[in-house]
Amino acid sequence: MIFSCPNCERQLELPKKIADNVRELPAEKTIATKCPKCGGAITLHPGMLSPSAGKKARTKPRAVAPPPPPDISWLKDGRYEGKPAIEDVPMALVLIDEGPARDQVIHTLEGLGYKAELVNSAAEAIEKIQFVNYACVVLHSLYSSNGINTNEFHKKMCAMHMSKRRFIFYILIGKEFRTFYNLQALAYSANLVVNEEEVPSFDTILRKAIPEYEELFGPIMEELRYHGR
Repeated sequence: MIFSCPNCERQLELPKKIADNVRELPAEKTIATKCPKCGGAITLHPGMLSPSAGKKARTKPRAVAPPPPPDISWLKDGRYEGKPAIEDVPMALVLIDEGPARDQVIHTLEGLGYKAELVNSAAEAIEKIQFVNYACVVLHSLYSSNGINTNEFHKKMCAMHMSKRRFIFYILIGKEFRTFYNLQALAYSANLVVNEEEVPSFDTILRKAIPEYEELFGPIMEELRYHGR
């Protein structure tokens, strides 16, 4: 009788004398022995001698058919009608009253690859920024307020948790600010301050400010992302 060891799964041949002894055992009795190949314990019982138990069924795994190679017939004539890849577009929130200054800011942001969004009130902006990950926010100090110190949206930005705030390039515009004055920007928890008289040069200002910001804080941001913070 040939059967498989339950431990090493090697095929073993049970001598006829032992097979006869096992066959004569009562149904509830067993004989303990060891596998001569691996030394593992084997329990012999009459059920092992049934015709269907002579061999341990071994089913070979069904081969998985690989998918067919891609159709590259378009390669010969250069024809390709696939959809263009869509990359993530950084979002910018603009809080400036309608006028030339707002037009200039939007034109500059879109020229740098941002998608600019407008809102109708500071309250709407506060609600949106809770659910949208803006890469840039531009606020005029007189937007829906009498000044930066009473601006509700600015208060929200100052109170924002750093896990979100650190990824927003926050720009303040107003007559009280001095362009590129980093100490003033720090005092107002902003990344850049711009005097409203210099908004016509907003494109030049951002082309200088953003690379400097990324050079300074880019490695820090990457390290924080790596640590999930």
